[in-house]
Amino acid sequence: MIPAYNCSVFLPDAIQSVLAQDMGEDMMQIEVVDDCSTDADVEALVKRVGKGRVLYYRQEKNVGSLRNFETCINRALGYHIHLLHGDDRVKPGYYQHIQSLFIKYPKAGAAFCAWNNIDEENNILRRSAIEVGKPDLLVGWLPKLAEHTHIQYVAITVKRETYEKLGSFYGVTYGEDWEMWARVAREYPIAYTPEILAEYREHKSSISSHSFLTGKNISDIAKVINTIKGYLPKKSQKRISRLAKKNYMHWAFYYTQDLWVQTRNLKLVYNQMKEILKVYIDLKLVIMLFIFGLMILIDLFFRVPKKLYHLIR
Repeated sequence: MIPAYNCSVFLPDAIQSVLAQDMGEDMMQIEVVDDCSTDADVEALVKRVGKGRVLYYRQEKNVGSLRNFETCINRALGYHIHLLHGDDRVKPGYYQHIQSLFIKYPKAGAAFCAWNNIDEENNILRRSAIEVGKPDLLVGWLPKLAEHTHIQYVAITVKRETYEKLGSFYGVTYGEDWEMWARVAREYPIAYTPEILAEYREHKSSISSHSFLTGKNISDIAKVINTIKGYLPKKSQKRISRLAKKNYMHWAFYYTQDLWVQTRNLKLVYNQMKEILKVYIDLKLVIMLFIFGLMILIDLFFRVPKKLYHLIR
């Protein structure tokens, strides 16, 4: 199931990555669910690229990302559901490997793989962490997952019965997947392969990019962390919740540095820093923020080399 909204530049790549490993109509439903995109005639694009193999559904009005994901789940006919965002793509072997995981570990509520982060030109930016060195069933994995998100949408396929039991995504529009995977891990073991079989794309027009401009990503993540806290045993809730805030807020600071170098957007930096300090603060973060602020002041008059920002770590 391919949820899409104003990503027509990347959508052909997403569709073709699935068609390249099509298991046949009796085994695989392939459908684009369009949230009223305005950047192109998505239906015509799907017909051209899909050559009749890919179904198309358009929302009557723009319903937002969460409801569009829910529509994908509701329209899915299969036993396993892969939400492949229209700007991401899978690598050869993804579906075969995921299928083998579900066969080998029938109690798994979901199965996922390692992945690459790529840019708009398909260059690899970084690779995901490897959870274990060989295909395995991650049992009792919730405490680790609660510390920070270990999964991207593109990399995970969820059993239909899992969604039917636990429900869909809700509450926030940034980090909603982290909460969902934690909900799954609370109820089920999750299967995993260290093979890099998926690619998550970072680009300026993504939903997450818009939330970074306002700082909403930080307030959303704070809500997610508090929700996941309630899934944990009481004796570890406070410790893991604080660690999750530390992990994410330090990461958000580093990412804000990168965004500043890319955009020189003072409003973005201000909103990020303001929201970060509302959620978590420690001495290291205060020192890094102070140095970062001084470097921005200098940067407004004399361009600071990118490598100098990376020294604030």
